[in-house]
Amino acid sequence: MKDIIFDLGGVLIDWNPRNLYKKIFASTEEMEWFLNTVCTTQWNTQQDAGRPFAKGLAVIKEKYPKYAAQIDDYFNRWDEMLGGPVKSAVAVLKDLKDKGYPLYALTNWSAETFPIARAKYDFLNWFDGIVVSGEERLVKPDPAIYARLLKRYQLHSSNCLFIDDNAANVSEAAHLGFETILFTGGDALRAELIRRGIL
Repeated sequence: MKDIIFDLGGVLIDWNPRNLYKKIFASTEEMEWFLNTVCTTQWNTQQDAGRPFAKGLAVIKEKYPKYAAQIDDYFNRWDEMLGGPVKSAVAVLKDLKDKGYPLYALTNWSAETFPIARAKYDFLNWFDGIVVSGEERLVKPDPAIYARLLKRYQLHSSNCLFIDDNAANVSEAAHLGFETILFTGGDALRAELIRRGIL
């Protein structure tokens, strides 16, 4: 029986800064500029890698003081970035749990904000183990974080199926010997698991 490893954001949880910033900026154009120039994916990844939000916010506010309030909102109103569970994918997770598959999560997520999601979504308690990048100070696709997961839970990559919506993360997992699925939606995931004889 396969050990099945899920990414969380973008797979089981709709996390997107636009869920918050569409409330803050009057124009989509300014919102996109802000998220592509100020609070960028690369900047956020540094918090996922363990940098405290206080430090990350200070660095970017010094560079863009005009947007200090909106920058602070990235942390102060972080919970508003959560759009809810991806219901079709959570239904797949439930079916896998009901069938007795060992379930794990490997997520790029800040150690400061992950407890907010954990308290909000009961299905995070279905996992046999979760590795959070911010707690490990490592982020996917660094091979060291995959190795951390395998060692901590005594797993073997050849017996693991890894599911993620990020192509680079999936590619690295495949390179390390995992079976992989690039997540494009819950229905497609279900169909692929059925095709592979897992569901």
